[in-house]
Amino acid sequence: MKLTTMTQVTLDGVMQGNGATSDDPRNGFDRGGWALGKGDDDTRALITDTYQRAEAFLFGRHTYELFARSWGTVEEMRAHPIGVALDNTPKYVASTTLTTPRWKDTTVLRGDLVAQIENLKAQPGGELQVHGSGALVRWLLANDLVDELTLLVVPVVVGQGTRLFPHTGPDIAFELVESHVDTKGVTTQTLQPTGRPRYATP
Repeated sequence: MKLTTMTQVTLDGVMQGNGATSDDPRNGFDRGGWALGKGDDDTRALITDTYQRAEAFLFGRHTYELFARSWGTVEEMRAHPIGVALDNTPKYVASTTLTTPRWKDTTVLRGDLVAQIENLKAQPGGELQVHGSGALVRWLLANDLVDELTLLVVPVVVGQGTRLFPHTGPDIAFELVESHVDTKGVTTQTLQPTGRPRYATP
């Protein structure tokens, strides 16, 4: 399987709290909901189609629990094509603290996480998808496990919150595979890692 990620980010790189303010108030974040109502019908269809083609989902613990109590339990959300895809597809959670997952078809990954994810990627099929799960995405990138990264860039600066890419971390070059700007200004960029960037020599 190909490991792919899809993340909504602001112009200043924040990924925290794209839904309701109450979804992720960690570290005093109070500017949630910046992605609500953004994106046109084509972008929403792209997101839905992406979920529907997943062979399996991989989550960090926080995003898994957020999805479990929304997509996994709210009837209106469960009936949505994204909710149906999530409910009917195997789910894996990278966590050292989650002991009793509440969602069916969930496996908690512990121990040698690199080896376990490499084993999942070695299985036949389409995509092992990661949605949200910022800490996990950063870790996957640092361990060269991401095959394709899609960013949905919302035209807003929120000025606070957890960013997808930390202030210090590994340097990674990407090749643009596809890009699109919708009628509401949301930019979709699909990228593939290509190793380390090249820098100017002294």
